[in-house]
Amino acid sequence: MQAEERAIVLDYLPRGKSTGYKTEPLAQLLGTSYFTLLEVVPKADLKIQEEVYVGKDERDKIDYIKRRVPFKELTNTAQMELEKAVEKLVKGDEAKYVAFFNQSRPITIKRHQLELLPGLGKKHLFCILEEREKTPFASFEDLVKRVHLMPDPVKLIIKRVVDELEREDVRHYLFSRPPSQAKPLKRF
Repeated sequence: MQAEERAIVLDYLPRGKSTGYKTEPLAQLLGTSYFTLLEVVPKADLKIQEEVYVGKDERDKIDYIKRRVPFKELTNTAQMELEKAVEKLVKGDEAKYVAFFNQSRPITIKRHQLELLPGLGKKHLFCILEEREKTPFASFEDLVKRVHLMPDPVKLIIKRVVDELEREDVRHYLFSRPPSQAKPLKRF
């Protein structure tokens, strides 16, 4: 999978974590493409919800990326800002997420990708599949209008993304990058 090019600042700690032994500035970010949680060392002051470049070329505000960070290691501020950042990304790229509703497919004989969205059951699934056969959905508004009693699709996607980031027992990742697997220790 490709690396993140841009990220949204979830928290900025000018003096680093209080539990850290180093007093270098730190920031926790959410990648805009794969919802990767990152911990970085910034060159300049950052604002929460600011979008910054984290790609491989010269970075103007980020010195270097320290590591990918699991959800449980996010600061309280970062955890509170996460949903807002995800909402901003989902609404900013509506076509990508509407395409998910138009192109999603079965995972197994009995399970469909759409069923992995919290609050979407078999009745909604069959209605969505029937409606997209007629004409692909053009927008979230079109989806809500054509599918009877459809919950807010933006909120469904936000909740799924946060679940994928928060929980460690997720089997199927629809929107975010799976956590990196710990390398097994070598035995001597």
